[in-house]
Amino acid sequence: MDSTWILLIVVGVVVVVGYSLYVSVIQKRNRARNAFSTIDVQLKKRHDLIPNVLKIAKETMKQEMSLIEEVTRLRTATELPTDTDNPDAIKGRLEAESGLAQSMRQLFAVAENYPEPRFVEAMKNAQETYQEVEGHISAARRFYNSAVEDLQNAVEIWPSSTIAAFAGVKAMPFFEIDEAEREPVYAGDILSG
Repeated sequence: MDSTWILLIVVGVVVVVGYSLYVSVIQKRNRARNAFSTIDVQLKKRHDLIPNVLKIAKETMKQEMSLIEEVTRLRTATELPTDTDNPDAIKGRLEAESGLAQSMRQLFAVAENYPEPRFVEAMKNAQETYQEVEGHISAARRFYNSAVEDLQNAVEIWPSSTIAAFAGVKAMPFFEIDEAEREPVYAGDILSG
């Protein structure tokens, strides 16, 4: 074999490997975007529940208006479109979602101290539906974080990191629970504060 054939074979192998890495990186990015869309659908379900919960709460919990207003503000902030090509935009959205989840937990904790039977039953039904949606969000979060981990590995580990940089693919943020969400909510603390 002459050197021309050897050179062509080497170039061919490099092109095939490079293209395979490119396809792999793009597939991982698209999987992470798809996973974010899955979370987005579940978060939309949560957002759709919130007005009903707030309506129930407003009828009975007049002295808790600041908490109700905070939930309303966070819900509005989380419904803005998110640029899935911008990791910082995704991170900001996920942080706002964590704040909303924490405020909703506080609202439900406070609601437990209201004895009115009609209110308690309505709030209990709303809370059960909310918890079901939270379970779906948790599953979607696991899928999203798995996809983000695969993408991050591709973006950070050579040789796919070179291809990712060439293609402009960036790592996306994980959807993590902040420390405030890990702590239990005590209605007594909220009512006395």
